[in-house]
Amino acid sequence: MTANPYTIGLERNAANYTPLSPLSFIARTAAVYPQMTSAIHGARRYSWAQTYERCRRLASALAARGIGKNDTVAVMLSNTPEMIECHFGVPMAGAVLNTLNTRLDAEAVAFMLDHGEAKALIADREFAPTVTAALARLGRDLPVIGVDDPEYDGPGERLGEIDYEAFLAAGDPGFAWQGPADEWDAISLNYTSGTTGNPKGVVYHHRGAYLNAVSNIVSWGMPPHSVYLWTLPMFHCNGWCYPWTMAANAGANVCLRRVEAKAILDAIRAHRVTHYCGAPIVHTMLINAPAEWREGIAHKVSAQVAAAPPPAAMIEGMQRIGIDLTHVYGLTETYGPASVCAKHPQWNELPLEERVRLNGRQGVPYHMQEAIEVMDPETLRPVPRDGETVGEIMFRGNITMKGYLKNPQASEEAFRGGWYHSGDLAVMHADGYAKIKDRSKDVIISGGENISSVEVEDVLYRHPAVLAAAVVAAPDEKWGEVPCAFVELKPEAQATAEEIIGFCRERMARFKAPKQVVFGALPKTSTGKIQKFILREKAKSVQAFN
Repeated sequence: MTANPYTIGLERNAANYTPLSPLSFIARTAAVYPQMTSAIHGARRYSWAQTYERCRRLASALAARGIGKNDTVAVMLSNTPEMIECHFGVPMAGAVLNTLNTRLDAEAVAFMLDHGEAKALIADREFAPTVTAALARLGRDLPVIGVDDPEYDGPGERLGEIDYEAFLAAGDPGFAWQGPADEWDAISLNYTSGTTGNPKGVVYHHRGAYLNAVSNIVSWGMPPHSVYLWTLPMFHCNGWCYPWTMAANAGANVCLRRVEAKAILDAIRAHRVTHYCGAPIVHTMLINAPAEWREGIAHKVSAQVAAAPPPAAMIEGMQRIGIDLTHVYGLTETYGPASVCAKHPQWNELPLEERVRLNGRQGVPYHMQEAIEVMDPETLRPVPRDGETVGEIMFRGNITMKGYLKNPQASEEAFRGGWYHSGDLAVMHADGYAKIKDRSKDVIISGGENISSVEVEDVLYRHPAVLAAAVVAAPDEKWGEVPCAFVELKPEAQATAEEIIGFCRERMARFKAPKQVVFGALPKTSTGKIQKFILREKAKSVQAFN
C-alpha cells in the first residue's frame, strides 16, 4: 500500500499549531492597540495595555497562592472591570473561572462553591451578606479576595483577608503566562438550574470560548473597535463570551452595575455605545422609557435579544425607537448564543408585521457552530421543514459544552445520538430557520434567568398548609415569563396568595418566588401525576399578583 503523501513529514509542530484560546486576543490587542480604551466604569478608565497588565498581575498573584491547572476560582461580581480581568487572569493561571449568579441565595452559592471545589473566591462587598452566609454553610476555609468598587455606595463590609487591588499589586505585571497545552482544557464553569433544584455545572473549553467569541463578531457583523455596554450579566454564560469578544474586537467595555433604563440611555449617549445584549426585559425598559431620555442619541445602536421568544410588540417597539435588534438563541450548554436569526436584505421591503414574524425566529447556526436541527427526539431524524411538525431543537459543533461536571450520566443523556438535546420544542421552516413553540423542560426563563419549577415546588411543599403544588410558566409582559404556582391546600387549612409568596421569598432568591398563586384541586392522571399541560393553559389567563 502506498503511504499517504499528506502525512509524511507533515506532522503538527510548534511552528504550525497552537491550541485555540481566547487569552490570545488580549495579548494581541494590548500589543497592537495598547492605548485604546478597554474599559469605562464611572470615573475609571483603562487602556488595553493596562487591562492586560492587571490580568497578568491577577494570574501571577493566584499562582503565588498555589492556584493552577484545573483549580476553580469562583467570583461573585457585578459588571465591573474586575469581572473582565477575571475572564483573562484566572485562566492565565491555568485555573477555571466560575462566575456565580449574584441573585442567588446563600444555599445555592454554597452548593456551587462546594461542588466546584473552589480554591478561592473573589467577591464584591455588595454581596457580603450572601457570601458570608454561604461560607458559613460551606464548612471549610476558603480564601476570599474582596472587591470594593468606588461606584458602589451601598451597605456591606469588604470581604476577605485581602483587598483586590492589594492582591494585584503583589502580582508580577510581566507574568509569563502560558496558554493551555490542550484547547480542550476547561476555561470556565457555569451553573444552570436545569430541570431539578440541584444546579448542573456546565464546563466550557478554551476552543469553544475562542470560537464563540469570534462568532459573536462575525455572526453579528461587529465592526472593529465597537463600544459595548454591559447590560447582560457577565456571570451568565460568561456574558455570552463577550468579555473575550471585546478583546478580539479591540473595542471598549462600558461597565454598568445597575440595569436601569435611564442609566443605559445616558451611557449610550455619553460613550456612543454601538452594541449591547440582554433579555427582553432590558429592551422593553428602553421602549417604555420617556422619549426625552432618548434625546441626543442619533448614532446607530445594535442590540441582541435572547431568553424566551421575544414578543412581537417588543421587536416592533425596538424598530420604532431606532435600535437594530438581532434575535439570538442558545443555552448555557452552548456558550450562550449558538444560533442567530440572520437577516436578509429583502426583509426590509416587507410589511412590518411580516418583518416581526421573520425576526422572531430562533434562526440558523452561528458561524462557528456546526449545526442546529429540529429532530424527533426518539428517532433522531429531522422533522419536515413545514413550520408545523414539532420536534426538539438540537445542536452539534464546537460551541457546545464539554459536559456536566461530575455528572457523566447527565452528560451522556444530553449528548445522546451525537447531538446536544436542548429540551426546547420547535418547528423548522422551509428556509431552514427554527422557531421555538414550547419547552419540554419544566424550566421558567424569567428576565433571562433560569428558574427550576421543581426547586420552587420543593419550597411550596414546606408550607404547613400545602397539600400539593405545581409550578409552571405564566406569560408576563415585563419579564417574558414568571413562575405561577397552583396550590392545593390541606383539608380545612387556610392560606392567602400573599402568605404563600412571602413564604417562598424568605426561603429562596426573590426572583424565583411565584408571582401568581392559584388555589384549587390540581388536575391529575389516574396514577396521581399532576397534569402540567392543563395548568400551563390556565396560567395564560391568570391575573398576576403584585
